[in-house]
This record gives sequence, structure tokens and C-alpha cells, in this order.
Amino acid sequence: MLLVVDVGNTNITMGIMEGQKILTTFRMTTKNTRTSDEYGVLLYEMIRRRGYDPKAIENTIIASVVPKIMYSFTNAVYKYFGKNPIIVGPGIKTGISIKTANPKQLGADRIVDAVAAYEIYGGPVLVIDYGTATTYDLVSEKGEFIAGVIVPGIQTSANVLWQAAAKLPEIEIKKPPTILAKDTVSSMQAGVYFSCIGETSYIIRKFKEESQYKDLKVVATGGLGKIISNEVDMIDVYDQNLTLKGLEILYQKQK
Repeated sequence: MLLVVDVGNTNITMGIMEGQKILTTFRMTTKNTRTSDEYGVLLYEMIRRRGYDPKAIENTIIASVVPKIMYSFTNAVYKYFGKNPIIVGPGIKTGISIKTANPKQLGADRIVDAVAAYEIYGGPVLVIDYGTATTYDLVSEKGEFIAGVIVPGIQTSANVLWQAAAKLPEIEIKKPPTILAKDTVSSMQAGVYFSCIGETSYIIRKFKEESQYKDLKVVATGGLGKIISNEVDMIDVYDQNLTLKGLEILYQKQK
């Protein structure tokens, strides 16, 4: 079994895979202050409580955008699973060519998503990941990472509203029954939700227009991506586990 790990700014999302099959997924909050033992115990116990033997983990591959936790987290994998994990970064075989001005600046999560979208759905493909930041990344029909856009994530935008404005409350991110909001909470929900739909639709149109890819596939992923993809006709596929699938694909490429 393979342990795949996506370390994000807010959560660490993990999965146990056997070949291309995802057996289970689980997550924990990303905390810079945890020790390797804390991470190790949490990982070990989460796997065990899912009904799997932690000793059966044959290897681990990690994509991370949070460098501060990597020393503790990689040591946890080594101490509790006896494996040196594969880290997605410079020098790893990806199968795609990065054509941006500075390839080293590209986040590991975006590389993984690009590989997964291209390998699973083919190119040209635009992959949208709704996370702490929302990213839009374009891969050509030849497997070239051409360009990307980064905007504040849905939850991040909502957080700014209630943190910066003293009288605005914390809200649940969900689709309101109507845009004709009549109270503060529904007004905020309508603003966050419908502005994201408008943003997504416009950015996809601009990618199609300027790339001139008439057959461009659009694949969305990320925790809050489902509520947006349901409303945007130009999104062809919502794949909740795209990043975990991409990590398994990259693991196979290293072999």
C-alpha cells in the first residue's frame, strides 16, 4: 500500500492507495508546532482506525506547500513507518514540461494537479484547485505547463470579510436560496458564492480565448470546488481526489 500526502496551508489531506485504487482518505489540520512524534502517532492511529495495518505501508510520497512542517513530518514517516518518503520537488520525474518563466517557483500541489489532469483526462486541460488559494493551471496537448492564475480561495475571501469588518459575522460557505439577500449573513453568502462563480466563468473564458484551445477540458478539484462546479457549465469534471491520484501517478513514474 502507498501513503499519499498533500500538505496544504490549512489541511493535510492523505490517502491510502493500492495501485490506482483509493482505499481510504483522511485529513488533519496543518500545524507548524507539531513534533515528529505527534505527527507520527496521529498518522499511525488514523490508518489503524480506518481498518488498515500501518506496517503494510510500503512507501510514502508527499507534496507540500508548507516548508516549515516538512522536517517534523518526514521524520515522522521515517520513525513510525521505516520509510524515507519521496518528496515532490526539483528533480522529480513528472512527465510534463514546465514552460513558465521560473519553474522552481511552481508549487508542488500545482505540479501534482497538472500531472493528474493531463494523465487522466488528456490535454489541453485547465485544472482548477479550490484550496486556501484557488489556482487555474493550463497544460497543453503536448503535456506542457504553459500558464497559471492564482486568486484568493473561497474560504480565504470569506475570512477577510469577517476579520476586517468588525460588525460582520463568521459565516458558513454555502449557496443561498437567492441573490436577493435580506440579512447580513445571506448577503455575505451571496457575495462570496456568486462572485466565485462569476470569477470562475470569466477566467475560464479568458483562458479559452487567449490560448485558442477550442477543445480545452476543464477539471476542478479541492474541498469547496464541488459547490462551484455544480453551477459553472464550462467545468467538465469535478474530481475530489485529483491530487491524491496525481501523487500515485508520480510515484509510479519514479519507479
